Amino acid sequence: QVQLVESGGGLVQVGGSLRLSCAASGRTFSSYSMAWFRQAPGKEREFVAAISWSADTYYSDSVKGRFTISRDNAKNTVYLQMNSLKPEDTAVYYCAARPGGASRNPDYNYWGQGTQVTVSL
Repeated sequence: QVQLVESGGGLVQVGGSLRLSCAASGRTFSSYSMAWFRQAPGKEREFVAAISWSADTYYSDSVKGRFTISRDNAKNTVYLQMNSLKPEDTAVYYCAARPGGASRNPDYNYWGQGTQVTVSL
């Protein structure tokens, strides 16, 4: 069983930056692929970024070049550095984990509770 706790969300102005963190429980974190998804009001949950157990990274076209996903296996933590934020980035951001390879689909075994990111004009 893996428990995920996100933090770092908040209110930021257009063009600003935030760093989300996701702390994972368990001793097998290094063997898990991790991902960030987001869900805006009235919309489906969408893929943002993923990092495999071998540190390969994947991004949606909408965030490529602005967001960076990384992991620290010693701290059982995955990060999402978000720069040049836009109003359309406003959403609840969810951390997810699955054993094995990364996926752009929401077919992850474990999910956090989500953290709100709001980008204001």
